Amino acid sequence: MKKLFFVLAVLCIANSANAQWFFNKERLANLENFDKKRFSWGYFLGFNSYDFKIDYKDQYADDNTDIQVERSAGFNVGLIGDMRINEYLNLRLEPGLYFTQRNLNFPGFTEQKDYLREVKSTYIHVPLLLKVSTKRLNNIKPFIIGGVSTSLNLSSNEKNPEDNEQGKFRMTKSTNYYELGFGIDFYLYYFKFTPSIRGVFAMSDELVPDDDPNSPWTGNIDKLASRGIFINFTFQ
Repeated sequence: MKKLFFVLAVLCIANSANAQWFFNKERLANLENFDKKRFSWGYFLGFNSYDFKIDYKDQYADDNTDIQVERSAGFNVGLIGDMRINEYLNLRLEPGLYFTQRNLNFPGFTEQKDYLREVKSTYIHVPLLLKVSTKRLNNIKPFIIGGVSTSLNLSSNEKNPEDNEQGKFRMTKSTNYYELGFGIDFYLYYFKFTPSIRGVFAMSDELVPDDDPNSPWTGNIDKLASRGIFINFTFQ
């Protein structure tokens, strides 16, 4: 046990020394004047995982009455427009296309055509974000980011006259969100590379209920709102 503590202590000291060397050692700065530009542009690629937050009119004690949401990984691609406010603040517009799928499993049915709804969504997603950065440390700059966004769901079925009785799950076409996340800017030799992670949360009800107010699919849903995680890789 003493040997184990000794090894762990050595590793901690070594890691601490490496971290101090990384942040304190003066290095040749890449793209020294990049952040002095008033406007900059780029693009992003990434992944998403969407979910639903469902509120019920009557919340039963038995969890078997809840709708089960199965998430899957989706894909993001888009453009970036960045406006420098000062050394620490940037305003960003990030329009993009987001492809995702969620499966809803409704309780009380035995046949798949009744209990399963595959909710495939293609979003035109447009966030307006405020980026708050730290002071640049050699060739990296951590930041937090947040703001509001709106999206257009091209696969919403909002105007479809058919509902769950005919196997069609319907959602509103337009939704507003708030977003919050963090990331790190890496200043490479030729470009700036930025991995980031962001949470998104719908601010309104997205459900278009079935025509029958007592529908076994939507009758007990009080509110259905999307939420998700974005992992984006930005190139500027």
